[in-house]
Amino acid sequence: MISANDFIDAALNNEFTFYSGVPCSFLTPLLNCVISRKNILYVGATSEGEAVAISTGAWLAGKKSVVMCQNSGLGNMINPLTSLSYPFRIPLLLLISWRGEPGVMDEPQHELMGAITLSLLEQLKINYCLPPSDGEDLSRQFSCAENYMLSNGLSSAFILKKNSFDDEELQLKNMLSPFKKGEAHDVRNMQVNTSRVSCLETIALVLPQNVPVVTTTGKTGRELFTINDGPQNIYQVGSMGCASAMGLGIALNYKNTVVVIDGDGAALMKLGNMATIGAQAPKNLIHILLDNSVH
Repeated sequence: MISANDFIDAALNNEFTFYSGVPCSFLTPLLNCVISRKNILYVGATSEGEAVAISTGAWLAGKKSVVMCQNSGLGNMINPLTSLSYPFRIPLLLLISWRGEPGVMDEPQHELMGAITLSLLEQLKINYCLPPSDGEDLSRQFSCAENYMLSNGLSSAFILKKNSFDDEELQLKNMLSPFKKGEAHDVRNMQVNTSRVSCLETIALVLPQNVPVVTTTGKTGRELFTINDGPQNIYQVGSMGCASAMGLGIALNYKNTVVVIDGDGAALMKLGNMATIGAQAPKNLIHILLDNSVH
């Protein structure tokens, strides 16, 4: 057994400074360490898939990113892992607790996922290693994970068992104070609705070329590509609903304005993103929602 602080120190030595995730009791010592560190930013997500999208955004903004979750949350992560981080080759470090490990007593809802966790990671082309036994083993595992991520652009995972780490108390820092409402603008005029293409043409006309733009999957991204393609744009070809979470990850690690162009159906699919964005309240994130009145 090693200390949670030693594990997080090893991660910091490898420049992993951005974390997002969903809590698990197995990960409590690590989570307490992460939240307590002043040189680490942790964003609690409403789902594991959202955490993946937030972390991909942080990676785009230059931060090496970590996703923390229970293995039951792998089901929620499959879509953004396969249709967002994989095609764009955005490598993430996954810290996954192993609930339902074969041969270990656990609650019945973890039985099947516990049995298939390792094979599922293999199918997802995610390199994994089991809990380190000592500091030397930990250093070797981080080197292995780093090499895989750098050489393939694919993610690596640590599979963490119950009691893998010593207990660690939470040291409170910069906890969120009472929320302040951000700005919201309703630009509907209750007359004839403009077309999506016209909206995109106007957005492309007024935005400076150095403003990062994240577009949701579907025709929004395809039409913006036709109207005003550029290196500042990223077109989500899958991972429906994840555009706003990716935009949040960029905005939290980037000093200038970030724009997300979203759709009503996609926004509803990952509505929890709104709560996370509201809690973080980034002043440099503009979320444009194109509502075609279908949803």
